[in-house]
Amino acid sequence: MNLTSRPSLLRIVLLLLVLCGYSNDLASANDKPLNQQPGLITREFIYERAPFPECHASTIAETADRLVAAWFGGTEEKHNDVGIWFAWKDKRQAAASWSAPVEVATGVVAAATAGGKPRRYPCWNPVLFQPAKGPLLLFYKVGPDPKEWWGMLISSDDQGRTWSSPRRLPEGILGPIKNKPIQLANGDLLCPSSTEHDGWKVHFERTSDLGTTWTRTPDLSSPAFLALQKTRKNEHAGIIQPTILRLKDGSLSALCRSGEQRIIETRSTDQGRSWSPPVAGPLPNPDSGIDGVTLADGRHLLVYNPTTTGRTPLVLAASKDGKNWNDVLTLENEPGEYSYPAIIQTSDGLVHITYTWRRERIRYVAVDPTRLPAGKPASSKK
Repeated sequence: MNLTSRPSLLRIVLLLLVLCGYSNDLASANDKPLNQQPGLITREFIYERAPFPECHASTIAETADRLVAAWFGGTEEKHNDVGIWFAWKDKRQAAASWSAPVEVATGVVAAATAGGKPRRYPCWNPVLFQPAKGPLLLFYKVGPDPKEWWGMLISSDDQGRTWSSPRRLPEGILGPIKNKPIQLANGDLLCPSSTEHDGWKVHFERTSDLGTTWTRTPDLSSPAFLALQKTRKNEHAGIIQPTILRLKDGSLSALCRSGEQRIIETRSTDQGRSWSPPVAGPLPNPDSGIDGVTLADGRHLLVYNPTTTGRTPLVLAASKDGKNWNDVLTLENEPGEYSYPAIIQTSDGLVHITYTWRRERIRYVAVDPTRLPAGKPASSKK
């Protein structure tokens, strides 16, 4: 072999290694400017490889010793092999790695309810929540599509090591549809929910016994709701997937995904039993999921796509009053889909975010909210 006239064997091997195994290092190098932003502590993937090609709709929670995350994964969204996958990391160790993903729920329906033989449906939108007392809860949906899905619940008494048998929620109850519940002072879980079988409609569900019995509000565009509000119609009826913030005056704000190119807001002054007519807020929305959290210091954080088209970029915004927002951190700004975020604050004060990264992996970000910059005012004209 004439090594001076053609690539050497060593060069070929090195090239193959780069193509097959070192792309993550190159991606990390390209991410360096984002990784150096004030307040950002960690930015990593929960997994590098998994037994499924696509993933979406992550959720995150804190247990006594762990950070736990879940998402749906399978061949592709709506495929019958899509299940709920789970991973965890030891929150007591700063350098701890995420566990390998494990499938904790599938959409298998028993023969007795599937016409004589078992049948598997796709799973959707898991939501993890750790109540102040009781087991770790994992809500999710099962069904052929969002117009026909139903709510499911499993729980764990050992921080996700083992899980209960799946339990279907009562008829008309879906559980938290994408974003986490909040636990009220009396222990009730207030769950932000919505339906899509008859247009996009937001409602709120409540359980006082961790998912055994439930009540729910009317849809925010139903005749019952409109009668309570003494109005003829809901000007912003096409909304889903609310996220709940706790305001300083004791009221609640729910920010919703919409198809109107704006995030839509509704408020409650009675702990979620009734809600105001939805209004368009200042933030853009490209028909994509959002999630927010109220911090211990009273500030609010929101993860959203600051655009009216596409699902990039993805940013973190901060607000003191839940109305006026500043973009304070860029999570992603490259071409691709970065969407369906989840955000929590843990007992140590840190903020943790997960989101879909190009439908290929789940990205995890840790943030110190005390070090976030003032940022720039979020524009309604993006």
